[in-house]
Amino acid sequence: MDTKSLIIDIATTLFQQKGYIGVGLNEILKACNMSKGSLYHHFPNGKEELLIVCLQTLEDTITKDIEEIFERYPTTKEASKAMIEKLVVNFETEGTITGYTFSSIVSEMASLSDPVRNACAHLYQKIQGIYLDKLLADGFSKEKAHSIAVMMTATIEGGMLLCLTQKASEPLKIISQALPKLIS
Repeated sequence: MDTKSLIIDIATTLFQQKGYIGVGLNEILKACNMSKGSLYHHFPNGKEELLIVCLQTLEDTITKDIEEIFERYPTTKEASKAMIEKLVVNFETEGTITGYTFSSIVSEMASLSDPVRNACAHLYQKIQGIYLDKLLADGFSKEKAHSIAVMMTATIEGGMLLCLTQKASEPLKIISQALPKLIS
């Protein structure tokens, strides 16, 4: 792995675990075993630029995974159930859902930085777009599909946060059972 990719990988994990404010530049440098000069060589605008690149990397990873799941299943109900079940398994085996959630970053940075807020908004829009396309393929009207896609995004993201705060997978299990009933 090249140096820039290493920085992005380590910083993404730290940002997801501790939030943007909770991770200092020195902690990132120590975890990467590098100097400030090396970090600023790859990210001249510093920590915020690094965060935005981390969010873009997360976008690629998260949306690719969701797209693959949604392509494997014939309906939105089946695909969303499979996706949530995967999140539950990840949480139960790893004790976290770091690969999927970025809400802590949104909550602390959305009002402080337009570039970060825009990167987060783009990721949510892309996720909603995957749901929207599948719902349209299921035969829902554009308005109904849009409403359901927003509800799915908010529900699943909220469920992940509840799992993390409660240290239990029950919220996502409940959502997995309830969401298909709402997609009707």
